[in-house]
Amino acid sequence: MIWNLVATAFAGLGAAGVALILRMLSRKKLPKWIIPAFAGAGMLAYQIYIEYSALDLIKSRLPEGTVVIETETDSMVWRPWTYLVPLETAFTALDVKNADSRTLETGDQVVRFVLYRFEKHHVTQARPQGYLLNCDQREVVKLDEEGRPMASPAEALAKGDQVHQLLCRP
Repeated sequence: MIWNLVATAFAGLGAAGVALILRMLSRKKLPKWIIPAFAGAGMLAYQIYIEYSALDLIKSRLPEGTVVIETETDSMVWRPWTYLVPLETAFTALDVKNADSRTLETGDQVVRFVLYRFEKHHVTQARPQGYLLNCDQREVVKLDEEGRPMASPAEALAKGDQVHQLLCRP
């Protein structure tokens, strides 16, 4: 967070330096207000760049075998440029590599896996949630912190669900 503030200040100084050079090259025919205007535009441009690239940076650092299965975008009044290009605010990733698949005595395939939800706030937050998937019944149940199924009812997965396709054998 502090490094973003420092980088924003340097982006403003760099843009102000460009305006200062342009003013000198024009033999001071450009108005003085162009220097702070360039500084503000440079800081705003850097912040917009950071907002749009923050979650992409996290995606690039995900371990091998992790697949992004869902993304969420949003537009905000205080960020009017998000109406032109909506800002990605969250995504869900599936750890396929570490999924544990077993076949029960009944012949049903059961897979234990973890979904990670990344949300962009002032600090990006990651929340892991364990699940147990019955591939044959297409039902999924949340797991508690100890890895035991919760008492909540099982959720039915739709046909063609990406989680089912990635984790279950054909």
